[in-house]
This record gives sequence, C-alpha cells and structure tokens, in this order.
Amino acid sequence: MPEIALQIDVAAPRDVVLAALNTHDGLTSWWTTAVDREGDVLLFDFTDVPEPFRLRRERADQDRVVWTNAGAFPPHWAGTWISWDLADQPDEPGRTRLLFRHGGWQPGSEEGVPMVAGTWAELLVRLKDYVQSGKAQPYFVTARRHDEA
Repeated sequence: MPEIALQIDVAAPRDVVLAALNTHDGLTSWWTTAVDREGDVLLFDFTDVPEPFRLRRERADQDRVVWTNAGAFPPHWAGTWISWDLADQPDEPGRTRLLFRHGGWQPGSEEGVPMVAGTWAELLVRLKDYVQSGKAQPYFVTARRHDEA
C-alpha cells in the first residue's frame, strides 16, 4: 500500500506549527479559506468540488496530529489517514522538524497518489512559509467561507 511521506524543517517552535494545524486561523492561512468544523470533524471546502473533505481529528498534541478520512469524498481518499509528527530540530532551538504522512490508500486508488503527493508538497511549502512569517497565503481560495475549526 503506498504512502506519501514528506519532511520539512521550519524556523518556528512547535506550538506555532501546532496552531497552524489545529485552529481555524491556522488552517485557513495555508490550506483553504473555507474550513468549518462539526465536533472533531474538520470540513475543507474547495471551489468546484461538490462536497467538503471531511477529516476527523483523532489526535492533536505537541508531538503528533492525526486525521482520518470521515467522509465518502473524495472517493480515492476512502480509508486514508494523515499524520503530522512534530519534533524539535536537533541542535536548533526554537525550530521544528515536521514529518507528514498520508497513508491507508486502498487498492485501486494508487494512480491518484502522485497527484496528491504533489499537492501536499505545495501545501507544506505554504505551511512552512506561514509559520515562519505569519503571513497567510492559502493554496486554495474559495468563495465559501466558514468561521471555525
């Protein structure tokens, strides 16, 4: 089963990175401007996509954030999970090493993995830029706007 794995080092402390992964303002600053929440399920809307991506927050602490797909859309994400492992950079106080993984791809969905991996790479660059500068530059800007995550 394929898995996407990407690692980046950022010049920001863990709490700043964690806020970017766990708060409405954080998520809308690097991913999409349309983020909502239903309990522990995050809803990510995108222009020209018929329904939001639904990701359940399974864990969110200083060391790890885990989301699981909680919806039927997109179909090729069925059964997948996303994890973000946060660690201090060795010999670099105040900096964070972030290991991103997206796995659990079901047989028959492998053809979409390279495209998804490319999008995640772009998103991680946006995330890094946001936590280092504080300047919001979401990858997806949608007409729909929500107010909480």
